[in-house]
Amino acid sequence: MDSQTSQSSAEGSPSAHAFQVDLRGLVDLLSHHLYSSPRVYLRELLQNSVDAVTARRAMQPDAPARVRLVADGGSLRVEDTGIGLTESDVHELLATIGRSSKRAEGLSQARSDFLGQFGIGLLACFLVAERIRVVSRSARTPGAPPVEWTAREDGSYTVRTLPADARPEPGTTVHLTARAGAGEWLTEERVLALARDFGSLLPYDVRVGERAVSDLPAPWDRPYPSPAARRVALARHCHELFGFTPLDSIDLDVPLAGVRGVAYVLPAAVSPAQRAGHRVHLKGMLLTERAEQLLPDWAFFVRCVLDTDSLRPTASRESLYEDETLAAVRDALGERIRSWLTALAAGDPERLAAFLSVHHLGVKSLARHDPEMLRTMLPWLPFETSDGRLSLEEFAQRHPVVHFTRTVEEYRQVAAIASAQGVGVVNGGYTYDSELVEALPSVRPGTVVAELDADTVTAHLDAVDPAEELALAGFLAAARARLDPLGCDVVLRAFHPLSVPALHLDDRSARHERARAEAEEQADDLWAGILGSLRGGAPRARLVLNHLNPLIRRIGSLADGELIGTATESLYGQALLMAQRPLRPADSALLNRAFIGLLEWATHGEDGRR
Repeated sequence: MDSQTSQSSAEGSPSAHAFQVDLRGLVDLLSHHLYSSPRVYLRELLQNSVDAVTARRAMQPDAPARVRLVADGGSLRVEDTGIGLTESDVHELLATIGRSSKRAEGLSQARSDFLGQFGIGLLACFLVAERIRVVSRSARTPGAPPVEWTAREDGSYTVRTLPADARPEPGTTVHLTARAGAGEWLTEERVLALARDFGSLLPYDVRVGERAVSDLPAPWDRPYPSPAARRVALARHCHELFGFTPLDSIDLDVPLAGVRGVAYVLPAAVSPAQRAGHRVHLKGMLLTERAEQLLPDWAFFVRCVLDTDSLRPTASRESLYEDETLAAVRDALGERIRSWLTALAAGDPERLAAFLSVHHLGVKSLARHDPEMLRTMLPWLPFETSDGRLSLEEFAQRHPVVHFTRTVEEYRQVAAIASAQGVGVVNGGYTYDSELVEALPSVRPGTVVAELDADTVTAHLDAVDPAEELALAGFLAAARARLDPLGCDVVLRAFHPLSVPALHLDDRSARHERARAEAEEQADDLWAGILGSLRGGAPRARLVLNHLNPLIRRIGSLADGELIGTATESLYGQALLMAQRPLRPADSALLNRAFIGLLEWATHGEDGRR
């Protein structure tokens, strides 16, 4: 907005020039890159007025503190009783982009008292206005006349002094004239809605027409007749802000960080990867409703609304600046939520159980890094085990060794069989579970934790009498020959329950070796050589046949080698399905082949009987 200037100088010496500013381009930059929506224009106007009132009260503590907004759809008038501007202030502050009124002499109060920090807020009005007219009278210079500053979106502006009666009292009035297509932003109902959204916690008398904007004290600071009445009021407040009725509310009072507010516990489970949006007010003015970095990552089960005077906004004043102060506040708020959980565990187990039934994942995320929280939550956190859904504390009391699997697939393979053999198994395949099981000895001394693999399961199954196994040597050889191309061994054991004819066991090493072998088969000579060099002594998967099962006994007595092979493939496929393992193309082909083979055998046998 400054005109280009030059400075005379001696021949050959450089001359100084001021940048030309394309205001239309700057407005486009603000609307598309700095601010998320034209709605922020009203926040900037409220912010300037509140800062002006704050500055005047620092000088005149008894000065009135009012902000009035009047809108009719085509225009908006914002009037405050703030400190006002002189003509020199207008030239220096309003006509220079990037200059902040907080830098002016006489406004040198601690910057923490002001909402604004960057001095470009008035330009945000051009997002909705084609003309801005400011009439102001300074409280710092009582004899100074009112001054008028008028700017247009083409970058031109005019300044003139007005008669004393044009504005008898100190303060500032901003008039906006709507630009084409932006009139909806200046209607009274829209202005009222925006003012209440941004300014509900402002400490001054702010009104749109005759309707109040501020709603103090904040819901979390109001006196209530009873704790139950407070819970009901906060639940209503949560529903108005976030659209859900919370399971509970957590006070976020951190005086040293200048934070007051409340966290609402979500009534339904959410993904840990879902970024939470929290509402943050800065000295009463809404800064953002999408503050993602306010809480630790593990606290994804709450939504917060709070007011602070210690956090720094970014240039757009629509998010928080990541610095040491924010990190300290984040830790302090996390500690408040942690204390709430500890208090529930100590005094309200029913509410804790209701909370954990929905949000156990968030607590597990916290407990894996916090031994004290793990110790507190041990009797409450649910885990899937071979004994049903239990806490680790109860499970460890039942079993001298806490076995666990690292994947859900491994658990499904062995859970039923291990339980029948008296081996307790925890499914560690879900998020954080294996980490917590491994941490169990650190908070429960004397507990023995062991990963359960195929060898461990097989070792707990009863061996078959050597004479009986020798009698089945021909059957076992035929079965092993049929499954060898699939990288699977056949083992004969006796185990319960009797209804399970076969058990498919493998572990991660076996699966890795199988994947390597498959890749080697499909690779070219060079890559196959490299993969071949990686072949190690990894154990193979195994199909454990149950010698106690009547079907296995009948199959073992077959003399037809081809039929033995087909029956073995059927048992292999059925064991995979029982373990809910994902089927490879080779497994699907085997199942189809075995099914057709059994049908052919059955129909041929029927033909022979005829």
